[in-house]
Amino acid sequence: MSNLERDPHETVAGGLATVSPEPTRRLLEPREVPLGGTRAMVVRRTLPHRDLPTVGAWCFVDDYGPADVSRSSGMHVPPHPHTGLQTVTWLLAGEVHHQDSVGSQQRVRPGELSIMTAGRGIAHAETSPPDHPPLLRGVQLWVALPDGDRHVRPHFAHHATLPVVVDGGLRATVMVGSVAGERSPAESYTPLVGADLVLDRDATARLPVEADFEHAVLALGGDVTVDGAPVPAASLVYLGCGRREIALAAGSSGARLLLLGGAPFEEELLMWWNFIGRDHEEIVAFRTEWEASRAGAATRFDPVTGYDGPPLPAPELPTTRLRPRRRR
Repeated sequence: MSNLERDPHETVAGGLATVSPEPTRRLLEPREVPLGGTRAMVVRRTLPHRDLPTVGAWCFVDDYGPADVSRSSGMHVPPHPHTGLQTVTWLLAGEVHHQDSVGSQQRVRPGELSIMTAGRGIAHAETSPPDHPPLLRGVQLWVALPDGDRHVRPHFAHHATLPVVVDGGLRATVMVGSVAGERSPAESYTPLVGADLVLDRDATARLPVEADFEHAVLALGGDVTVDGAPVPAASLVYLGCGRREIALAAGSSGARLLLLGGAPFEEELLMWWNFIGRDHEEIVAFRTEWEASRAGAATRFDPVTGYDGPPLPAPELPTTRLRPRRRR
């Protein structure tokens, strides 16, 4: 999904936020961001946060829905660009049709993972198919690519089947990385983990995790506690590094969570609109090429295969210089 904000703020991965080398607990509430015009879908964004720009290489988390799309066309995100990242699309309800500039055409359904590596540059569109289900609910995530891989050839992969760990009342679908010995087939460029966790009503579990990773848990629904403290719906709790397990407990309605983690990402990042770069000049160059491609020029951003309609224009750059930062 695009960041459809018409006046996107400069996002710097750094500043006051530090990597906690030991277990900690920092509760981050989401901010609501309307995407598009007056009938925009509102998403709940927890990353990047002013107090936490990244968790491992996870650098962007939008939680959206459930939206009633029974009487509308549903999601409609025209072609837009990305650089220097991977997009990870995860649906809880509904269906989305993915199209991109490397020729991919894929219908995404709940429980299936689509991961698009933008690398040096890609464009894609996301729309609800004409026969879409009545509800739409999902999470859109971005992963920052390390400097040595951020100019790779753009490509797309879809995984209809993922490994599942079942332990008592816990069911964990491994999206990225590994959990309890089960490894996802999805490609990642830094040590990373991502898992969809479903807890039965009144269930408890102790989820094993990598002590060298920093971790965070996003509350997707239900009544849940993490390490003995409640996590409000749509909030993200940052847990730092140094844990070998995370204690989870659900209330009478059960719970659903998203586990995100990875080796702390210590490179400088500069995020603006749908681009990730390293300095002001790169972002300016990406935007210039995108606008040239919209005018018909051949650039790093090829047309999106099969999409009928104009691509999104890039917002205007701010009048001040964009500044990269690094987490400490």
